[in-house]
Amino acid sequence: MNWYLDVLKKYAVFTGRARRKEYWMYTLFNLIAYIVVVIVDVVLTTVPLLTGIYALGVFLPTLAVNIRRLHDTGRSGWMLLLGLIPLVGAIILIVFHATEGNQTDNAYGPNPKLAPAY
Repeated sequence: MNWYLDVLKKYAVFTGRARRKEYWMYTLFNLIAYIVVVIVDVVLTTVPLLTGIYALGVFLPTLAVNIRRLHDTGRSGWMLLLGLIPLVGAIILIVFHATEGNQTDNAYGPNPKLAPAY
């Protein structure tokens, strides 16, 4: 849960790098939260309302963590535009997100694995 909250605290931070664990744990908790919101929305019969509010609320943090994850692998955040290519773009992005980050400092900052834990 802390991974999810840490990404939300960095609401619109597009600089730096994000570890694989940070990205995938955020994605997991975001998916779980989205499913819960959809269920609540269906039960309350306000189907597009709560789901839309949640989607708008997490849009920037999700975009930011995606860009930081690409930065960790040494790629520009503009590579997210590959997702616009049907089917192939999503597969390429999944591979990029699953790839281990650079072990050394890169143009986007120091290795987040070596950062002190707090």
